Amino acid sequence: MEKILAGVAHFQREVFPQLSAEASLAATGPQRPRALFITCSDSRVTPHLITQTHPGDLFGCQIVGNIVPAFGATYGGVSATIEYALSVLEIPNIIVCGHSDCGAMKVLLEPSAVDAMPHIKTWISHAEAARLTVTENWPDADDDAKLRLLTEHNVVAQLMHLRTHPSVASRLVGGKLRLHGWVYELHTGEVRSYHEETGEFVPVVTAGSR
Repeated sequence: MEKILAGVAHFQREVFPQLSAEASLAATGPQRPRALFITCSDSRVTPHLITQTHPGDLFGCQIVGNIVPAFGATYGGVSATIEYALSVLEIPNIIVCGHSDCGAMKVLLEPSAVDAMPHIKTWISHAEAARLTVTENWPDADDDAKLRLLTEHNVVAQLMHLRTHPSVASRLVGGKLRLHGWVYELHTGEVRSYHEETGEFVPVVTAGSR
């Protein structure tokens, strides 16, 4: 806790004064986030750091495996966050961001590792489509390749789940919402974005220029 408390003190003393005008505006005015950012709860994934955004820019949801259960499959924080983000805040973008070296994806490849953790095992089942896609189509891939493919296809699977939510489906048809699938590489800082037309993940700069 000492490091955390020291960080709070540094933030209040050195960082917040530099952000005071922007932070004050974000605190007093209605929030107008640019995107709902759904990513993994992994401690190494920091949305504001990755995107270099400021207070008020991102509406965040960090959950194990960046999993979005299909509508009606379960009711909980993810579904409530989506509903509020769209129905109340009218956020125009949703980003689902997976990452390399994801523990949840490793569990998908070795589900017996969580036999004694029933809540995790149930939660991870919402990524089963990704696991089956990889194991059936790349049976001979080595472990590293399978993990990379699984991370990517899990993002695609969760984008499909998102489309089952009524508030998402309606806004997609009305042109009021865009969905984005990202993978963040922990070791390099690279962010790759899913390109639906080709089925590939490409660097975000390239994806944004198309």
